Amino acid sequence: MKSAVETLNPTRVRLTVEVPFEELKDSLDAAYKKINQQVTVKGFRKGKVPARIIDQRFGRGVVLEEAVNDALPRFYTDAVREAELTPLGQPEVDITELKDGETLNFTAEVEVRPTLEIPDYSGIEVEVDAVEVTDEDVEKAVQQLRERFASTTPVERAAEDGDVVTIDLEAKVDGKVLEDGVAKGVSYTIGSGELLDGIDDAVKGLEAGGEATFTSQLKGGPAAGRDAEITVKVTQVAARELPELDDDFAQLASEFDTLEELKADSRRRLEERKRFEQATQAQERVLEKLLELVEVPIPEKLLEDEIRTRKHNLEHHQLAQMGLTLDKYLEIQGKTAEEFDTETREAAIKGIKTQFVLDELVSKEKLGVNQEELTEHLMRRAASSGMSPDQFAQAVVQQNQVPLLVGEVARGKALALVVEAATVKDTNGQIIDLEDDEDEDAEGAENAEGSEPAEASAGNKGEGEEKSES
Repeated sequence: MKSAVETLNPTRVRLTVEVPFEELKDSLDAAYKKINQQVTVKGFRKGKVPARIIDQRFGRGVVLEEAVNDALPRFYTDAVREAELTPLGQPEVDITELKDGETLNFTAEVEVRPTLEIPDYSGIEVEVDAVEVTDEDVEKAVQQLRERFASTTPVERAAEDGDVVTIDLEAKVDGKVLEDGVAKGVSYTIGSGELLDGIDDAVKGLEAGGEATFTSQLKGGPAAGRDAEITVKVTQVAARELPELDDDFAQLASEFDTLEELKADSRRRLEERKRFEQATQAQERVLEKLLELVEVPIPEKLLEDEIRTRKHNLEHHQLAQMGLTLDKYLEIQGKTAEEFDTETREAAIKGIKTQFVLDELVSKEKLGVNQEELTEHLMRRAASSGMSPDQFAQAVVQQNQVPLLVGEVARGKALALVVEAATVKDTNGQIIDLEDDEDEDAEGAENAEGSEPAEASAGNKGEGEEKSES
């Protein structure tokens, strides 16, 4: 077999392949055998019809077509391997010449990963937020903990800010009660902002048994985004009583003996959270700088597929679970369809760029993934998906997604390498020495804006293999 590669553009090539006819022998034999099992010819037992009879009765062209269809994927794969290409998606194959007993010629156009040049990234500098925890931050955290331990006592008076009211709700749109528009015995803290806009003003001043009607825009369900007439009836008013902020409260709400120890622990936790946020921010900003340094051609078909996948996942998974249509979602977000399309395209481009660049770094730096790293990553992914590690691992194996997870871990290590080489300063001008935490690094790579869907559509796939969605 002979093959040649013509570069059509940085992300698309045309393979021209010439196959000597003798290399079709195995496929021709298989074609005759297959047709033999499918046809019945008088005078011959099933499966024992000679090849010449099949040619006479059904035509040599039928056999050739079956043989070529069987052999093409193998010839294409051999040509791709010989040319050391990394194809993206399925090829467009055109048989240019087929002469019985002589030759088979065909071309295959396919999108490929572009060749990238990764420049020196050691000079990258980024600025991140400083880790600062104020006394007010600590007091707020302690106050939130205090509110979790609040008790309530029913009172016979009008409802006030901070009270917990038990209410019945009924929502109407265009004068009709919605199917999911009735709720009874709902507990609501006035001023929490956890229910509908306007409900605080409606229930304040009402005693048990009182009711009011107000208009509010629904936040969920089939009528999300529409104005509804809401009738609210108060069935009970209860005053909230917060525990005293003292050592007894610290012992009640934590493992600490004193309030000061509780506050010190709250400060430590806040600092840890801000350090994690700082590390994540550093990863995101270093990645943005890295992408600016590398010119990345984007395969057009891959981009179209990526955009289509993102829209499908949003509309049929995320929004469907909330009972929203895409139009309603855009209305709530205050975006036009054109703005949404632009944002989706930009996110898709960034996702593809991110994966291409980090994969190139993985190859350049010869970064490997060991079993321990893969297991830790699988545990994190299982936790974020709400599945047990065993369930998640089984799903990954069944869907042939192990290479996808390996790629995610490797890209996380590549990003960590760039972050380690970069200069990271906080807003106070202090150089930040980020700890080499592989868990955080890997998670940062996964969560980098737009990178996840691209992994599904632009991942490392075998030649001629269908892409899979994660």
